[in-house]
Amino acid sequence: MKKITSVLMLLCLMAFSVQSVVAQDSAMAETTTDSTEETIDSAAVAVEAETEEEAPIVEVEESGLQVLKKKFIEGGPGFMALPLICLILGLAIAIERIISLFWMSINTEKFVAEIENEVASGNIEAAKELCRNTRGPVASIFYQGLDRSDQGSIDVVEKSVVSYGSVQMGQLEKGLVWLSLFIALAPMLGFMGTVIGMIGAFDAIKAAGDISPGVVADGISVALLTTVAGLIVAIILQIFYNFITSKIDGIVNKMEDASISLVDILVKNKVVKA
Repeated sequence: MKKITSVLMLLCLMAFSVQSVVAQDSAMAETTTDSTEETIDSAAVAVEAETEEEAPIVEVEESGLQVLKKKFIEGGPGFMALPLICLILGLAIAIERIISLFWMSINTEKFVAEIENEVASGNIEAAKELCRNTRGPVASIFYQGLDRSDQGSIDVVEKSVVSYGSVQMGQLEKGLVWLSLFIALAPMLGFMGTVIGMIGAFDAIKAAGDISPGVVADGISVALLTTVAGLIVAIILQIFYNFITSKIDGIVNKMEDASISLVDILVKNKVVKA
């Protein structure tokens, strides 16, 4: 009985010892885990802090359209709209003229050669039909000269060509008066906005009794932006105007050369008398 009791006591003592060791190990493990987690959290916070410090501040850039819209509003829609209207109308006229001039352009050398072949074969009506079916001022001038070739006088043909050439010149230059008007008007409207903006700035100074930048900023902003807008519009339209006039000069030169060639063809083939 004593042996059994001793064995039971020994087993209880061993179980208590094992339980104490396990409890200590668990406590140590939890302490280690907590320390590890705290270390990881501290490291993560440090990394985040370093990342925030190292990350550059990205500024959102405004697009060109947004900048133009902002400046348009700053300059005052009432004043900025006037140069804008000049730009829209001027561009409409310029684009229409450019399309028309390119449409009028033909291969003059080829056309003159075809007319000469028809006249040489004595087929004046076929040459006139070719002129009617060909676009451009050169063909129109040729038709007028051929239509009066039956009168037999070179003077009549030349007068007809010169007179109708003046008509074609007027058609080529159609709309350029308005384009030149918008070129001159846009800077004037800009300068008008400048004067009105400066008047507003001085009125603000008078009302506030101070010349601080904040008082006069709005008026000066209107003054400068409207001037810039007017000058930009004038520059753009002037470029189109010069391009159109150079294209017209080229067509006029071809008209004059073709007129001389027509007279030479008619005299060479004895359609008219020199």
